[in-house]
Amino acid sequence: MTGEPDVPAQVIDPRAMRDVLGHFASGVTVVTAMGTDGPVGFTCQSFSSLSLDPPLVTFAPSRTSTTWPRLREAGRFCVNVLSEDQRALSGQFARTGTDKFAGVDWAPSAHGSPVLDGVVAWIDGELWAEYEGGDHTIVVARVLDLGADASRTPLLFHRGGYGVRAALPDPGA
Repeated sequence: MTGEPDVPAQVIDPRAMRDVLGHFASGVTVVTAMGTDGPVGFTCQSFSSLSLDPPLVTFAPSRTSTTWPRLREAGRFCVNVLSEDQRALSGQFARTGTDKFAGVDWAPSAHGSPVLDGVVAWIDGELWAEYEGGDHTIVVARVLDLGADASRTPLLFHRGGYGVRAALPDPGA
């Protein structure tokens, strides 16, 4: 206890929060698994390394996601870190009600999850824990295997768009 009086929480406008936190550039991932009816996946921008011992990562699908329950059921999944030339793939896996794997080249990981061709890195994992996180679910996964292609550059999302330079003001204007 700090001894300070209780101060009611300020109501934060969701749009303002999105705008301010959008100044933090993030990578873009597609989380994939083998479901009962074939490969499934979704675009996820909320991803981070969590622990080295044990090796854990975390990501946060929306609570309204219809794909996350199918990946949860599989129990094992792969986080694919997209490369800068995979903007279209990010959009394709963000859609609902379509065959997200149509025209997508991939290979199964040693644990059976789809590793998408051309990604910067991939992290194969299994469900470790799951927590409520407001309008998202916080997923913690134990890393089973991983790999990277150092010759590729990651796809970044910043201030509502892809790439950092696209969102910055023109210095000559």
